[in-house]
Amino acid sequence: MIMAFIPFAFLLALLVVAAAWDVASFTIPNTLQLGLVLAFIAFALLAPLPLSVVGMHVLAGLAALALGFALFAFGYIGGGDAKLLAAVALWLGFGDLPAYVLVACVFGGALSLGILVMRKWPLPAALARQNWLLRLHDPKAGVPYGVALAAGLFVILPQTDVYLRVFAG
Repeated sequence: MIMAFIPFAFLLALLVVAAAWDVASFTIPNTLQLGLVLAFIAFALLAPLPLSVVGMHVLAGLAALALGFALFAFGYIGGGDAKLLAAVALWLGFGDLPAYVLVACVFGGALSLGILVMRKWPLPAALARQNWLLRLHDPKAGVPYGVALAAGLFVILPQTDVYLRVFAG
């Protein structure tokens, strides 16, 4: 079971990178989502997860991908965010997905409000030389929702089935 910790560590590291990348560029590279999927496959093999459980996790990921693309089509989130949501849902399965979506939405709302307030204030001259801050401060720019998606998982993670398989098993 201890070997299952390795892909789990990749999950956490990739989420931190995705959040930081989203803040810096308002994009999340597909390689990060692919890494999350590959890490889940490794986890499923090392944990080991029964095939029926893996199937339900895959269905949860596909359902989240459909939801994410619907949100993307309406302009609520970016395409990278939609794919990140699906990759995280793959890890969670249907059992932990509702709690995750709720927490991520709360973080997303707080993040959006915080950025809207920040954009009302002038950017200090010392910070105005940072391209990523200029982009974040631009009132026409979106919100790096990948931050909320990553934060949502970090909050609920200790209660999830995947976490308990590694640390309570």
